[in-house]
Amino acid sequence: MSGTAQIGVTGLAVMGRNLARNFARNGFTVAVHNRTASKTRSLVEEFGDEGTFVPAESAEEFVAALERPRRLIIMVKAGAPTDAVIEEFAPLLEEGDVIIDGGNAHFADTRRREKELRERGIHFVGVGISGGEEGALHGPSIMPGGSVESYASLGPLLERIAAKAPDGAPTVAHIGPDGAGHFVKMVHNGIEYADMQLIAEAYHLLRAVAGYSPAKIAETFRTWNTGRLDSYLIEITAEVLAHTDEATGKPFVDIVTDQAEQKGTGRWTVQIALDLGVPVSGIAEAVFARSLSGHAGLREASRSLPGPTAAPLSEADAARFADQVEQALYASKIVSYTQGFHQIQAGSDEYDWNIDLGSVAAIWRAGCIIRAAFLDRIREAYDTQRELPSLLSDKQFAEEIGAAQEDWRAVVATAVHQGVPTPGFAAALSYYDALRAERLPAALTQGQRDFFGAHTYRRTDREGSFHTLWGGDRSEVSTD
Repeated sequence: MSGTAQIGVTGLAVMGRNLARNFARNGFTVAVHNRTASKTRSLVEEFGDEGTFVPAESAEEFVAALERPRRLIIMVKAGAPTDAVIEEFAPLLEEGDVIIDGGNAHFADTRRREKELRERGIHFVGVGISGGEEGALHGPSIMPGGSVESYASLGPLLERIAAKAPDGAPTVAHIGPDGAGHFVKMVHNGIEYADMQLIAEAYHLLRAVAGYSPAKIAETFRTWNTGRLDSYLIEITAEVLAHTDEATGKPFVDIVTDQAEQKGTGRWTVQIALDLGVPVSGIAEAVFARSLSGHAGLREASRSLPGPTAAPLSEADAARFADQVEQALYASKIVSYTQGFHQIQAGSDEYDWNIDLGSVAAIWRAGCIIRAAFLDRIREAYDTQRELPSLLSDKQFAEEIGAAQEDWRAVVATAVHQGVPTPGFAAALSYYDALRAERLPAALTQGQRDFFGAHTYRRTDREGSFHTLWGGDRSEVSTD
């Protein structure tokens, strides 16, 4: 069947296999290849009835099976393995063919690869795919970056296999040139880290302060999921908290070691935010919270440190506190998304990607891990106000967060008083207060910098840069 496959997938671990099956289920002829040929044969044997697969045992066979322009998706580990596969297949391709990297690549690697392959006449598309193995099979949120020409060739296929938002729109859009797609996927994962941390803090507060059992908290989360917090992560949190360990009869959450792991995209988000000068404090605190949880020895050595003793709440007070936690969670989530979209805009400006923030919100409405009902409102906010500087500048979001702030502050104060760590809630509130402050203590910081390093400062009453001669008469000189 030479030259009959409309798309090819190489790398048939769980994500690659499910993505290939998704294409086949949607009517495409799919060439499949894996370094270990048994995985290719296994896929066809197990799922051949789902559509048309063209198995290939060699790179040459795989490329020959693809129709022109060839579209080849790489689903292997990020880094050196991806480069190795590119170098294996690129010499076999022709001008106008498209290589697609569907892994969690660093966007800087994607930019490098796109430039190198463009010089060889080959399109390279870095595609962020969110939704895990289930999303890959049933419909993920897809974030492709690359040339307009490559999307014209690849887009119709991706639109067919993507998840569908409530209004029926496929959750895929051309994000922008070179590394734009992988950059947006990186920030998506950063927001995911923050979202998960905030949910975990809400659980911790309900358990440690309100005195709720995991089963009771599961019911609380199910209730929240019927309102403005409606989202995939709230939904699965309720499922996890309601689960009982079969071996011990204990709540599942109590038999899991309290050390959260990470694959690195959250760290990348924070590292790149520092490079761009964008404050993503909520995401950073989520990354650090996972890091701290893993330092078992340090935590063990510190458990005897003094702290407050939690005071039990009455049933009525616990219910009231739970309502306050819902307000704090919602307000903090708005801040997390605000920081994430700010970083996407900064990256777009830095690399001249011209990313449409409304479009990004639209393709996160289904398929991805952070899919949530309020993303539709985020899409509307950016679609109607193209120059919106921040989600907190949107009238409706500003009103909601304003209405939540008293309960938000009460929750953070209670957490401090009871000794329950809430770095996510506290960081989100500090960010909010810093944005609305008339003046920040940064003026003092800059004065200190000028004192010890002659770094200069700007004045509020006239233009120019100045330096104070801090010895002697402390006269001021203009440095312009």
